[in-house]
Amino acid sequence: MTLTDTVKAAPPTVGGPAKDGSAAVRRAWRRFSPYAYIAPFFTLFAAFGLFPLIYTAFVSLYRVELQTPGDMEWRGFGNYTALFTDEFFWTSLRNTFTIGVLSTVPQLAMALGLAHLLNYKLRGRTFIRTAILLPYATSVAAATLVFAQLFGRDFGLINYVLGLVGVSPVDWQTGTVASQIAVSSIVVWRWTGYNALIYLAGMQSIPGELYEAAEMDGASRWRQFVHVTLPGLRPTIVFTTIVSTIGATQLFGEPLLFEGSISGGISHQYQTLGLYMYEQGWGFFHLGRAAAIAWVMFVLIVLLVGVNALIVRRRSRKEAGR
Repeated sequence: MTLTDTVKAAPPTVGGPAKDGSAAVRRAWRRFSPYAYIAPFFTLFAAFGLFPLIYTAFVSLYRVELQTPGDMEWRGFGNYTALFTDEFFWTSLRNTFTIGVLSTVPQLAMALGLAHLLNYKLRGRTFIRTAILLPYATSVAAATLVFAQLFGRDFGLINYVLGLVGVSPVDWQTGTVASQIAVSSIVVWRWTGYNALIYLAGMQSIPGELYEAAEMDGASRWRQFVHVTLPGLRPTIVFTTIVSTIGATQLFGEPLLFEGSISGGISHQYQTLGLYMYEQGWGFFHLGRAAAIAWVMFVLIVLLVGVNALIVRRRSRKEAGR
């Protein structure tokens, strides 16, 4: 074989290294592109979620005043011990629990009933679905101001209706139980439609064959609801319960605007933990104690979510063992 034949037989090498380099770049991009896509979320989460959480834990260990945030005096767990010896903290914790129960239980029950009705073929279903979502789109300030007028003691519509049936006027802003019912009604009004649409989406994902089989077995609509709809909605019910529990623990706008007082009434009768934190931080200027309250709320939410998850897991194990 001559030198000319050898040169002709050799494969062309023009562009070989460049092609190898571009292939390596493509392989590297395929490997790291998922991280590049999710990087903006984690960047924002670190800046606006993780950093404030860590910094709040840091501030809760110091005596910090709003007027002089640069002057920090080490207290250790002094803010927490002072918090747990404050009677108004326990009052706000109790109010948060009672208002949470008064708002969450009726809200989810009414949402489940509305979703069950909307799951049937009704005229104007699209209009009804839009209408029940309007309270959720309404601002907290507007809704609370309207309800404050409705629950007025002297000229409120609620007391006027109660007077028509012979019930004496109720002081909705001074009474403990009455004020908590009034604040809870605002939450129920705003969030019932939102949860109803979530339940409706869950109901529409349940296979229709299950209802047909239950109907063939002679099950009434109530039995179909109990034995088919509710088991199929269990994950959705757990989700709404957890979200509603978190929202009830962080309740702030409704009690603040109901009477316009950061103390939650004359005797703190409807002051929640969120309102108590605002009072300590921006009413009394104790930022360190406010940070400690924020962390207590965070731990409380984690515990409540953990209890809900534990109950659901235990119930699932019992049903799996049947």
